[in-house]
Amino acid sequence: MNERSANEPVIDLAVISAVVFDTDGVVTDTARGHAAAWKHVFDAFLRGRSAAFDIRDDYLRHVDGRPRLDGIRTFLAARGITVPEGAPDDEPGAPTVHGLGLAKDQVFMAQVDKYGVAAFPSTVALLHELRQRGARTAAVSASLHGRRLVNAAGVTHLFDLLVDGNDAALMNLPGKPDPALFLEAVRRLDLPAAKAAVVESALPGIEAGRKGGFGLVIAVARDGDGAAELHAHGAEIVLPDLGELAVRGRVLPVRR
Repeated sequence: MNERSANEPVIDLAVISAVVFDTDGVVTDTARGHAAAWKHVFDAFLRGRSAAFDIRDDYLRHVDGRPRLDGIRTFLAARGITVPEGAPDDEPGAPTVHGLGLAKDQVFMAQVDKYGVAAFPSTVALLHELRQRGARTAAVSASLHGRRLVNAAGVTHLFDLLVDGNDAALMNLPGKPDPALFLEAVRRLDLPAAKAAVVESALPGIEAGRKGGFGLVIAVARDGDGAAELHAHGAEIVLPDLGELAVRGRVLPVRR
């Protein structure tokens, strides 16, 4: 593990004791699958009501990083469309917040069952290095399937803990841009937010890291788009890939 140039983006373990990773688009290569599932569901609903769902702009601005039902409310509000809330037992695809959410969940999980889940190699390498150097690691997901997706990607063993949508529902935690999920992760790690870094790819998550008072907020912009906006929302480091992020500081025996 070679130390890198001081000019390179770095996590300094003399200052940061833990790193909290969002899952979609940071750990697991699932963001594109989520976006495709949303487009499938929203385009069917919007036909005759509004323009089609933009798989990049609409997804990134209104849906990405938010709990599923919040994403529906935010996107439809942006289009000036109101639908009933409905209930968790609505028919998937029904013109309600819950119905649209259930349809999206159905489409996305069918993709997962068919194609599986991959973890980004550079994130896996970073996780190994952090743990070899003695840092704590946590995963956070707004999804009710967060644990299933992390497990399917084969990286559960690289995290001390995971906080997902099931925890949020049980504890009545608000979704991003509220920092509640991230703060629950560091609470379980028994660390103050100022001693932890957040790694995110979505604007609401970056805003949550800033609001939560985390010691370092890192954004992943894989296509290089939106770097200025990510900075404006509170990211101190913006990278196209976590392979460009250095780690320096303490080295402890390999964690098992």
